[in-house]
Amino acid sequence: MLGLDTGGTYTDAVLFDPAKGVLKTAKSLTTKHDLAIGLEGAMDGVLQYLPAGVRAGEIALVSMSTTLATNAIVEAHGAPICLILLGYDVKALERAGLKQALGTDPVIFVAGGHKPSGDEQAPLDLAAVRKAIETHAPKVAAFAVSGYFSVRNPAHEIAVRKLIHEMTDRPVTCGHELTSKLDAPRRALTVALNARLIPQLQQLIRAVSGLLEAKGIRAPLMVVKGDGSLIDQQVALTCPVETILSGPAASLVGARHLCGADNVMVSDMGGTTTDIAMLRDGRPVLNKEGAVVGGWRTMVEAVAVHTYGLGGDSEVRVDESIGFTVGPRRVVPLSLLCQLYPKMLDVLKAQLASDEMMAYRGQFALRQRPLDTGAEGLSDGQAKVWEALADGPVPLAELVFSPATGRNLARLVDRGLVIISGLTPSDAAHVLGLQANWNREAAQIGAELFLRRAIYGGWVPPKDAEALAQDVIEQVVRQSGHVILETALADQAGIEGAHWGVLGRYLVEQSLKARQDPQALIDTALRLKFPLVAIGAPVGAYYGEIARRLRTELIIPPHADVSNAVGAVAGGILQRVVVTITQPNDGIYRTHLPEGLRDFTDLEAAVAHARDIAQGEAGTLARRAGAADIEFKHERDDKVFEQPGGMRIFMESQVAVTAFGRPALAAG
Repeated sequence: MLGLDTGGTYTDAVLFDPAKGVLKTAKSLTTKHDLAIGLEGAMDGVLQYLPAGVRAGEIALVSMSTTLATNAIVEAHGAPICLILLGYDVKALERAGLKQALGTDPVIFVAGGHKPSGDEQAPLDLAAVRKAIETHAPKVAAFAVSGYFSVRNPAHEIAVRKLIHEMTDRPVTCGHELTSKLDAPRRALTVALNARLIPQLQQLIRAVSGLLEAKGIRAPLMVVKGDGSLIDQQVALTCPVETILSGPAASLVGARHLCGADNVMVSDMGGTTTDIAMLRDGRPVLNKEGAVVGGWRTMVEAVAVHTYGLGGDSEVRVDESIGFTVGPRRVVPLSLLCQLYPKMLDVLKAQLASDEMMAYRGQFALRQRPLDTGAEGLSDGQAKVWEALADGPVPLAELVFSPATGRNLARLVDRGLVIISGLTPSDAAHVLGLQANWNREAAQIGAELFLRRAIYGGWVPPKDAEALAQDVIEQVVRQSGHVILETALADQAGIEGAHWGVLGRYLVEQSLKARQDPQALIDTALRLKFPLVAIGAPVGAYYGEIARRLRTELIIPPHADVSNAVGAVAGGILQRVVVTITQPNDGIYRTHLPEGLRDFTDLEAAVAHARDIAQGEAGTLARRAGAADIEFKHERDDKVFEQPGGMRIFMESQVAVTAFGRPALAAG
């Protein structure tokens, strides 16, 4: 089996034998402008170690996890979309953070939608839909469609999807495809995020599929979902939002496999994010209410993970209000930039030698990935910035010559098309000799240039580059300890960091200090009771000290740097279908089915029919997701209101069927 993980900085590969475990691992830099380059580097690093007599064509399964979707949401990157809302009130934009999440993307309100009973609340205005498609299709990469109470009757969403497919080649996401839960604004948010992520996941899956074909590997290609289970590549292409937290979910599965511990807190530190989650009794703890990523609460059931914009490649910056800090934005480390583009080292040297007043010294811009729309998707100003970066990185001091240029560059960065390069914790680690795989001289010069930054938020520049690097490492240690304690307190007491108050923040900050003040009247020491499992490439530089300050046991398992890729091949397939039964009138039990509504006069008959339909649908989805040897689990949840006097009133029933199976393997 071949496991892959595409992260923000590295792409990992692992050659895995179910009986023998990990046979070989390899890493390659993720190349977002052409993902195939990084993927091929990692794959070749393990395929050359196939056991004697075994050919690449005999690989039985290829499975991958990815943090691309998670990172895109955390960093507010994503393709431009058009959201079509059927039967929604305009005020819905103010709920669930929908307006903020959409930004400048167009939102079209169309008459239509349904009532809680599943009956039509207004006829669907297909003429308005047609006009919206004609207007926005040339400027967007995908469409998102969400109808009011579409989980009770998806007819209007299906009609709009059909029309979009007839008029354009753009992908379409519908709300009823992603969730069976009520909460129209949050469903619309989830649909919008899904549509934004489709172009990025398409790029990844096409890159992997092309490489497998070139290498003669005909095994099924699976993708890890946010709950740790697997889905076939074609299913992932239509529902990429289900792969948010794919990386953290795979890391939990991989950590369990590698260290064998049942009850631990797992912290996965990558280049872009730190993802923290729990293993209880050997299983990932799931968030039934929906995954929270980048501050947005989706309706995707996934691991209960807390994701923070803090990684080895996070931007080191001085904020006017909070002073010296790290993250949440990922940038390309200067040491890596100059490793890939050696001429940029000469630019850094020239900036260091210059006594001129210079904005943006030690910072560059470069293209990150191809355009997700045609050129018409860029404004004239954005197009000029995009063309200026055609031949490689450009110093910001030469690129940003006006506020308008800065705004155009920021928009390209927000879309994930362009990335900034600057000082990062990875550079600080190079300066201090904790890391040695990229260009140390570039890191050293970058740190010296950073010392010339303006003083904000009470920040006082340290005496030299080495002292600055120590400050960066210290900041990562403290911020990491902070988010781990925040996760633990949220899990134990339901208290999020925003509600700690002055006293809570003081206690946490004092507890995480390197040394307690001997003159303090109160000794502050918070202790993490569960062992801490640290995985990810950068953890060796930070987590020994982090665990010491959290006063807990640290476990860094073997192959911790490729735990996600291990988890990608260690998981199984799970598909769940829920059918709701309501009572629109006395004596009538209405089943809300994927193909429409059906009424019964007997509740048990309605439940039996719902169970049959749900099992058939779950089995179909599991087989489509690539499962073999499927088993089923049935659940029923009746909601009944009991009045004084013992009278019972039926409200609704949820009939759920879960299909389980292992991926079908390629024939040997």
